[in-house]
Amino acid sequence: MKPDHHVLSSAVVLLFAVACGLAVGNVYFAQPLLDAMAAAFAMDPATIGIVVTLTQVGYGAGLLLLVPLGDLLNRRRLILTQTLLSALALLMIACASNSTWLLIGMTLTGLLAVVTQVLVAYAATLALPAQRGRVVGVVTSGIVVGILLARTVAGGMADLAGWRSVYLLSAGLTLAMALLLFRVLPKHEDRQPDSSYGALLGSVFTLFKEEPVLRQRAILALLTFASAMVLWTPMVLPLSAPPLSLSHTQIGLFGLAGAAGALAAARAGHLADRGWGQWTSGCSLLLMLASWLPIAFTQSSLWALLLGVITLDLGLQAVHVTSQSMIYSVRPEAQSRLTAGYMLFYSIGSALGSIGSTAMYAWGGWLGVCLLGAGINAVALIYWWSTLAPRSKRAEVALP
Repeated sequence: MKPDHHVLSSAVVLLFAVACGLAVGNVYFAQPLLDAMAAAFAMDPATIGIVVTLTQVGYGAGLLLLVPLGDLLNRRRLILTQTLLSALALLMIACASNSTWLLIGMTLTGLLAVVTQVLVAYAATLALPAQRGRVVGVVTSGIVVGILLARTVAGGMADLAGWRSVYLLSAGLTLAMALLLFRVLPKHEDRQPDSSYGALLGSVFTLFKEEPVLRQRAILALLTFASAMVLWTPMVLPLSAPPLSLSHTQIGLFGLAGAAGALAAARAGHLADRGWGQWTSGCSLLLMLASWLPIAFTQSSLWALLLGVITLDLGLQAVHVTSQSMIYSVRPEAQSRLTAGYMLFYSIGSALGSIGSTAMYAWGGWLGVCLLGAGINAVALIYWWSTLAPRSKRAEVALP
């Protein structure tokens, strides 16, 4: 049954954004808490990045195994089931008695947090084609705000009541969100499976073969989110150590600085709707690369870090929204699978960036981290430019 576009009211779009922000925040709560978790479970600070990495591994598995189900099953039931199970996984983390249960809970939390992508694809399906970029931008803004506020809330809660309180609070909010979604999500959707689960998963890889836009944007997602995690994962280590010695609350406040990136979301989607997606991407990648210069001065100037965080998240968000808008316009009937394929690369990049950044910090300090992040962004910019070359060559041949 084809979805009715009128069901996607402004209130529903806002709820989608809030639900996405809460769900994805569960993946990023751990970043400002890594030192506290390492102390609580006697884990080596040089390898504590495994907490974030396993969450991203779980997220990647969910993208491949769960998100495509949005093209096969009733999305309302799928979203509600994932949200309820997420609350249970959060309780597992809050009550973890050793590092094994912590890591299992983190992996499950990442696995179930992919409900965000089911919601984004659902919003794109319900939106009118001419408004798809704007709607995706608004919903994705909720994801970015959730990521950034997660760090701020986690830092403040950890200082007030310990790191476990962060996950207890989120479990309660997730249960409340499940109730709101139960009341608001469209109930008349009737999806009749027309293929098996195995065929559905296989078609994700078929889409990579058939759609060059998906391949190109997936690689950009891997590179850009890897560079973002190179910044955010180890940032707590130099900020909490002497001479800065910032508290969890103070470190978490830097997440608010990146909220400027969310403001670019709707605008970037609007530019993509008008055919400016490629050049919006190029300018955004330049911003990300330039951001590493002020970030390199973190230990001597927190204002420089503030500028770098704003610039990097602004560029990251604009690339991400533009990519999603371009991908969703390719195969409207396969938006969940397109999302799964694209975001799988996002998750791989995030996991690699998380584990690589803490190892780099242990080996080369903060300057080594900045060089790694800038190098990844440089590769992303070069790759983006290479995707334009074939089109430029065809245009030159067409000239008389």
